Amino acid sequence: MGSTSAENNGSAGVGRRDLIKRSAALGLISVPTMSFLSACASSGGGDSTSKAKAGKKTAKNPLGVNDTAGMEFVLFDGGFGKEYAQDAVKIYQTNFPKVKVKFSATQKIQSTLQPRFNQGTPPDLIDNSGAEQMDMGVLVGKKQLADLTPLLDAPSYDDPSKKVRDTLRPGIVEMGQFDGNPVWIMYYAYTVYGVWYSQKALDSLDAQYPKTWDEMLAVCEKAKKKGIAGWTYAGKYPYYIPFSLYPMIGKVGGREVLDAIDNLEPNAWKHPAVKACFEAYYELYKKGYILKGTPGLDHIQSQTAWAKGKALFIPNGSWVENESANVIPADFNLAVSAPTGIDSSDKMPFGTIWASGGEPFIVPAKAANPEGGMEQLRIMLSEASSKNFTTKVKSLTAFNGGTSGISLTPGLKSGVAALKLAGDNVLNPRLQDWYVQLQKEQIGVAGLGEMMAGRSTPAEAIKKIQGFADAAAKDTSIKHYKHQ
Repeated sequence: MGSTSAENNGSAGVGRRDLIKRSAALGLISVPTMSFLSACASSGGGDSTSKAKAGKKTAKNPLGVNDTAGMEFVLFDGGFGKEYAQDAVKIYQTNFPKVKVKFSATQKIQSTLQPRFNQGTPPDLIDNSGAEQMDMGVLVGKKQLADLTPLLDAPSYDDPSKKVRDTLRPGIVEMGQFDGNPVWIMYYAYTVYGVWYSQKALDSLDAQYPKTWDEMLAVCEKAKKKGIAGWTYAGKYPYYIPFSLYPMIGKVGGREVLDAIDNLEPNAWKHPAVKACFEAYYELYKKGYILKGTPGLDHIQSQTAWAKGKALFIPNGSWVENESANVIPADFNLAVSAPTGIDSSDKMPFGTIWASGGEPFIVPAKAANPEGGMEQLRIMLSEASSKNFTTKVKSLTAFNGGTSGISLTPGLKSGVAALKLAGDNVLNPRLQDWYVQLQKEQIGVAGLGEMMAGRSTPAEAIKKIQGFADAAAKDTSIKHYKHQ
């Protein structure tokens, strides 16, 4: 949400924001139906874009940006704000003083940009995030995006001897791929997903972060006796629940269980690890450990209740520190943990976490100035821009570094520690960027949302979600993707 992320976010961030990034939109409508998404990415409408002539490639202008052509940049206005992007735009304008940059920020990415994709007049760079995120799978399938390989193979902004791709965090390039080599998306934020909490609140209960589900229930019971709920979540956007539930499923059953789910394999949702984790989360509802009224709360309301100490735990992405900065108390001691497992029989160790790129940036295939859009991203992937982002929005970027000399905030420090603990045990479920409608509307709202509100049992939720996945697998109008 950032933004796949999810709304951001983050990234999401997903995307992560999201998804998400996931990626936190502030109280927007839920994701449109697939027919609407398909219409957005249709090749209908004429190509009325007049392409800017390529400029001369030089050491300072390796992508050959036309130094007089305008550049348009549309940003998702979510949990990360817009200042970091505006700062990067100023650098672009300094480097190309004859250029006029048109910058705008909106939460309504889909409805704002749908007509322009149809007319063949999209902007040059888009942060495609939030509740109105355009479906990446559809955009790629309809050949609506430019391949970002020229950006990745260009010299990095700081060190001409290194390509941009060589300065990125592990997994970022692969996340932007859908079918083999082309890279369609540059995920800018690096989101740590998991269970967020106040270390101060845990200390006041004389409790440690729980590693097994029995320990989780014991901590929630302790909190309940003090009048504090164990959990809350974005009830109106229950696709936030997977930020901790998916990596728990991977921890319990192994990453191959999540791969099977991503691949829309028959009966993937009927795996014993899925059943165990759904039943564990349902226990939170049955035992009264979820904050009263949570199903009616949006992400901001649930985060605010949590920040005020009404609930211990909330599933979220690392954009939450910035998005909730105005309600998190100074002595909150914000922390994130990898999800609690079931017990010692889990396939992966405690610390197994979901971390991935959030805030998906795209350059449309029919952009008037695609070189300009890519150059703006090249600037953003510099160490200075990365540090600026991290300092201002309390999140890491895709740039592998950018934290030296910065005083890390509690949440960011905790996120870095969680990544260190995870080591190679980092999971990256792809549903939220491969199948947006399935993830948000069906698995999230119709499946998990109903179960966590007590309106369906785990068995009923699993059956329903498997049905949605099977329907998506058979739907020939959807472009399908698989783990390579």
